[in-house]
Amino acid sequence: MRPYARTGGRTRPEHDLELEAMVSTSETGMRYEGVRTAEQRSICDFCTQPRALSDVVTELGLPLGVVKVIVADMMRAGLVHVHDPGLPFGEASSKEFLDRLLSGLRNL
Repeated sequence: MRPYARTGGRTRPEHDLELEAMVSTSETGMRYEGVRTAEQRSICDFCTQPRALSDVVTELGLPLGVVKVIVADMMRAGLVHVHDPGLPFGEASSKEFLDRLLSGLRNL
């Protein structure tokens, strides 16, 4: 199946999601209430602990645009929570985030 067939041909999510946004499964998602696809179920299982959107992309092995659409749909359905760190560059917190990101990339 072509990747964009999983999103009904949509290539852009309703809400723009950052690559470093954290995704976590909601209580509704933990019960799989409203889960419609295997990809949604996989995301619910994978994000029981908060995960970066980039990790979700790697876990599913789908293009970033497809995963963004799926996660945005799941957010709208209440299956996941998405926390966008929105860190301004130049602050100490953004340096800490970049250090963690670099460490994670090295561990891959």
